Amino acid sequence: MKKSSKKAAIGFIFITLLIDITGWGIIIPVVPKLIEELIHGDISEAAKYGGWLGFAYASTQFVFSPVVGNLSDKYGRRPIILISLFAFAVDYIFLALAPSISWLFVGRIIAGLTGASISTASAYIADISTDEDRAKNFGMIGAAFGLGFIIGPVIGGVLGEYGARVPFYAAAVLCMLNFIYGYFILPESLDKDKRREFDWKRANPIGSLKFLSKHPEISGLIIALILVNIGAHAVQSNWSFFTMYKFEWTERMVGISLGVLGLVVGLVQGGLIRWTTPKFGEERNIYYGLTFYALGLLLFAFASQGWMMFVFLVPYCLGGICGPALQSVISKSVPSNEQGALQGALTSLISATSIVGPPVMTNLFYYFTHEDAPFEFSGAPFFLGFVLMAISVVIVYVAFQRKNNSEVKS
Repeated sequence: MKKSSKKAAIGFIFITLLIDITGWGIIIPVVPKLIEELIHGDISEAAKYGGWLGFAYASTQFVFSPVVGNLSDKYGRRPIILISLFAFAVDYIFLALAPSISWLFVGRIIAGLTGASISTASAYIADISTDEDRAKNFGMIGAAFGLGFIIGPVIGGVLGEYGARVPFYAAAVLCMLNFIYGYFILPESLDKDKRREFDWKRANPIGSLKFLSKHPEISGLIIALILVNIGAHAVQSNWSFFTMYKFEWTERMVGISLGVLGLVVGLVQGGLIRWTTPKFGEERNIYYGLTFYALGLLLFAFASQGWMMFVFLVPYCLGGICGPALQSVISKSVPSNEQGALQGALTSLISATSIVGPPVMTNLFYYFTHEDAPFEFSGAPFFLGFVLMAISVVIVYVAFQRKNNSEVKS
């Protein structure tokens, strides 16, 4: 692919992801109220259901992401992304019509079956990246997440005032528009001569993990990635419930706060990382990012006023320089015709952390906020996230020390 075509392709995949994440972000501010409506309970109890909904989505994705990753290695990235986008549009309509909490679970399972747009987009970017610009290009995924979370939650918070189901219809429309955009605009990134046959050994979670085991030199980084993603669910799975409980925020306020979160993430991963990667290198970016993550989570845990959450978003979001650097280091260890399998395997691992993260964090929130709690500590999930990030710093240090020692010996 020519340089100009590569640049255009990155723009196409960025827009596709941006619209996809915006649709996802639209529904976040209203999920707690919709759950409350369906279970006839309070925000603390709704948090438990929110965590198990995350579990349903992630456990399904854990099983099917390697299948989808391998299919993209055989048939190309474009058709897989398009099928995923169409299925998400149908899923949002299903959720909007949900008459009971069980419908929400069915909807999340459907989304998990087809939710491959992120992992396939990662493989797409790997296809068209060189070693020099790989971290920068992976950072565009984070930027799309950030911008999508600026637009989506704010729209969702406003639309939520007209009913908890309205944002789901809006998300469905966006996903369908995204499907149409991708059908006419998105080019294929994987040349036919670089494709491989579908491999059932790789197309399952266990085979996927065995694929990663072929590269033991990155095992420490994989463990750190697991802990980081579990810790991040203190924010991802818990933010709306925590802020509604602690500060009595409305859907609009939750949407605004997530919009600010998205803005800072976008600035960090779409802009700052372009400076920090050549300035400090990927290894230091990982160290610095993990340290900022840990600091932000610790501050969240003990926030006593709503405005503090906005201030503490700054150090937390600066942690975003870690993810693309970590992903880049891992990606460099795998040949180009296995990038789809790698990204599918990493998505399976991240999905596994999402199987654990949401129920752990939301049940921890429930434990310290319900009527019979031993004592009230609504910030407990953030504190647990801080501990996990601190452990990750140590693991990454040991992993890089071993890598450096092995390079000296060789």
